[in-house]
Amino acid sequence: MTWSEMQPLLEQGTVDTLYMVLWATVVTVLGGLPLGILLVLTDKGGLLQNRPVNKVVGAIVNIGRSLPFIILLIALIPFTTFVVGTFIGPTAMIVPLAIGAIPFFARLVETSVREVDHGLVEAVQAMGGGIPTIVRKVLLPQALPSLISGVTTTVIVLIGYSAMAGAVGGEGLGSKAVTYGYQRFDTTFMLVTVVVLVLIVTVVQLIGDGVVRLLARRGRTA
Repeated sequence: MTWSEMQPLLEQGTVDTLYMVLWATVVTVLGGLPLGILLVLTDKGGLLQNRPVNKVVGAIVNIGRSLPFIILLIALIPFTTFVVGTFIGPTAMIVPLAIGAIPFFARLVETSVREVDHGLVEAVQAMGGGIPTIVRKVLLPQALPSLISGVTTTVIVLIGYSAMAGAVGGEGLGSKAVTYGYQRFDTTFMLVTVVVLVLIVTVVQLIGDGVVRLLARRGRTA
């Protein structure tokens, strides 16, 4: 396959991959952030200590994290079809991508929030601040650099997931690699696809690291 033949395939595959990963990341953050905070608040010694709730939520998160994505992808076909109307295409793949990544991101959020100095929480409590205030004014701002790192890691995981989704009709670079590289024995196209994926991951990591460094500098000068 010549470069002129590969270029439109790679461009479309890249657009589809970025589309899937972007929207899956948005859903993952919206679902995983409150879940991770809930794990911290309901844990022993937490502001909303509730061991039964913590155990149930923790078990759900652990089960979600332990399932191989390709199995989850297939198992969710009926649910994906119910939500989107089809299980094929980049829009349909957002559903399993997000569901697969939410438990992963929730644990990262939990770890980040636990690192916040408890003395700051106690200080806000002493001034009469309630739990919503503590979450908004202390936990999230203080954990923000770590949370950004978690988002970066999650995006990179989603890029890998999206490549696997290509094997089940998800489009994107994974689909192009399977259809035009593997099935047609085009090693060159396969290698170029891998290079594009590596470049995307590298750019995401650089952006994430840059945002974390910027937040760290602002924190030191504040």
